[in-house]
Amino acid sequence: MNEADEYSLDKKRVRRAFGRAATSYDAAAVLQREVLQRMLERLYVVALQPQHILDAGCGTGQGGRSLADRYRHSQVLALDFSLPMLQTAERKLTWVQRNLGKRHRFICGDIEALPIRTGMLDLIWSNLALQWCNDLDAAFAEMQRVLKPEGLLMFSTFGPDTLMELRQATNNHHTHVSRFIDMHDIGDALVRAGFSAPVMDVERFTLTYSDVLDVMHDLKAIGANNATAGRGRGLEGRAFLSSLKENYEVFRQPDGKLPATFEVVYGHAWKPKPKLADGFQPVTFRPRK
Repeated sequence: MNEADEYSLDKKRVRRAFGRAATSYDAAAVLQREVLQRMLERLYVVALQPQHILDAGCGTGQGGRSLADRYRHSQVLALDFSLPMLQTAERKLTWVQRNLGKRHRFICGDIEALPIRTGMLDLIWSNLALQWCNDLDAAFAEMQRVLKPEGLLMFSTFGPDTLMELRQATNNHHTHVSRFIDMHDIGDALVRAGFSAPVMDVERFTLTYSDVLDVMHDLKAIGANNATAGRGRGLEGRAFLSSLKENYEVFRQPDGKLPATFEVVYGHAWKPKPKLADGFQPVTFRPRK
């Protein structure tokens, strides 16, 4: 098995993991909430009044609810490939949010094959979901397709230094941590998909824990189970857990805590206006005096 195949994701396994985590997700998603707030702050500098918004990989729906509050005349389409996540997101709507104006719609589907008509959306928002795509080019091509000209894509995803401590501590012949894509490669994929003026930047966050098993527990609580093709197929035994604890101890900080690093990549890009055919010049008609 080559490296690309080894790190390909089993989408059925990912979907089941997120389904099981639907009720525990919000309590453990500390980082996801922080990144969401930082993405919202970035929207303050964008002159945009979208009518139709897609929250791609909506999870329990906090992003979509925040966007609906900000853009009071918009309709938000909340999309996730986990039905229990969508059901949780819908339950979290207030009676007013659920009934007044019917501004929220819920769609079970995959980012890599969006069940949305071409040119429908003004804004696509995706908070820490793109890392669950096997084909980023396909995902960006779909997003470009469903955006209107001059529509905006804004997203966050995890970069390659994410969980670097866990990756090093589980250094054996199985994959235990997903492969994350470098910021520059993500920018190149945006250009290949036809987006213009992509802007990328990166931030690092460090969460701290008392024990490495707490790291694993939090990952499971948000549905971030190991779903790579190269994962071990059997149950990890005591020897593995003992080795994991021992290897992770080299990262223990002076305050007694164990770090878990998350590299967050932010990006936004626009769908350009259609190009005019070669040789055709637009004509401006002025009224006769």
